[in-house]
Amino acid sequence: MTDIANAISGLIWGHVLIYLLIAAGLFFTIRLGFIQFRDFGYSFKVMFTSREGAEGGISSFQAFCTSLAARVGTGNMAGVGVALYLGGPGAIFWMWLIALIGMATSFAESTLAQAYKVKDEEGNFRGGPAYYMERGLGKRWMGVLFSLCLILAFGLVFNAVQANSIAAAFNVAFDIPHYAIGIALVLGSGFIIFGGLKTIARFAEVVVPFMALTYLLLALYICAINAEHLPGVFMMIIEHAFGIEQAGAGAIGYGVMQAMIQGIKRGLFSNEAGMGSAANAAATATPNPPHPASQGYVQMLGVFIDTIVICSATAALILLSGQLEAGSGLTGIALTQEALVTHVGEWGAVFVAIAILFFAFTSIVANYSYAETNLMFLEHNHQKGLLIFRLLVLAMVMFGSLGELKLVWTLADISMGLMAIVNVVALFMLSGVVIWLTKDYQQQRQQGLIPTFDKSKHPKLAKEVDPQAW
Repeated sequence: MTDIANAISGLIWGHVLIYLLIAAGLFFTIRLGFIQFRDFGYSFKVMFTSREGAEGGISSFQAFCTSLAARVGTGNMAGVGVALYLGGPGAIFWMWLIALIGMATSFAESTLAQAYKVKDEEGNFRGGPAYYMERGLGKRWMGVLFSLCLILAFGLVFNAVQANSIAAAFNVAFDIPHYAIGIALVLGSGFIIFGGLKTIARFAEVVVPFMALTYLLLALYICAINAEHLPGVFMMIIEHAFGIEQAGAGAIGYGVMQAMIQGIKRGLFSNEAGMGSAANAAATATPNPPHPASQGYVQMLGVFIDTIVICSATAALILLSGQLEAGSGLTGIALTQEALVTHVGEWGAVFVAIAILFFAFTSIVANYSYAETNLMFLEHNHQKGLLIFRLLVLAMVMFGSLGELKLVWTLADISMGLMAIVNVVALFMLSGVVIWLTKDYQQQRQQGLIPTFDKSKHPKLAKEVDPQAW
């Protein structure tokens, strides 16, 4: 079964998804006028303006923090270690590239999620790819397929993976038994997820900025004391990305392909651009300015912060330590821990354990919120299965703390790949709506107006959106 799963995963990631994601990123980058570069500074303005109170939902900043909570997890610390181990330093370049063009894809999916969001029985906004597939395309079957893949990957498997990383890191740093960590994670996760979407948003708004800033400050300190080595690290990444150092060895094609596959695969897992997951958080906000494209501006910053900032910090820590070249055989979170120990001493392993606790725990909470939204889609907003699902999520957290997850991780890669394929196809089919909403927003902005969504300007869209949401 492991061989079959690996073969399917290799087919999806090696021959379909890489090209589809790059095509989507380039398409939206060009059609939206290089929006991620042209309006990069403006995105920060929208994000900080959106911290004002929101009626009927959460603020755009809270939605941003919720999506960043899911993005910033083991992918930033363990995932970068895996990418470097399997793909070499060149994998980091491809992580950067997929993030920069993926910012436009993230803008598109988050804007659509806002446009097609709905209001549930408790007054919360919900939405995401499943909702715009049903409402915008009239294809509920696509939404059902997407939801099932997301619930399996994010609601169950990825939460087990996050718990596994926390348990492993604490076992190394403090010699605490895996079962004890599992019990603590179940209690902490249960307290927050039973509080509902707004509790999750408030938790993310406080914890995410703190944990990201702390980790970055340590990384910047290490980069500063190793400043003379940074140009060499950058050149190493570029040379490995294009096989320059392998040109005389006859292995250029294989080396570059491995770097590309691992960089894009781990980059997508980390920043989720085009996957459709972060769009679920984007839909929960009441944006300011009151227009779907506002949330597109805010959410594309999450891709930048996750990959260009935080993943790069981890890569710098590892490459500056020399652990990769030393041939230690370490990968994942163990490689990151050992790299930090090299820089700062034994307390580095303790710091990584605490950082991964914050990073991965917030991911568990945010991943659950994504899965809950898609469960509501499948059940048409009924609450009957919610208790059972919450208990199942907590069971997977406990299982992840105790189990070996190699096969489960491969199955998650397959589910994540299928999610992304279905979502990107839907994004292409709804690209006209994205372009219209973006132009409408920018025209109002150029006229000195506060961009406001007026659905009457687009009669077809007016029939498709939820009148309670817009």
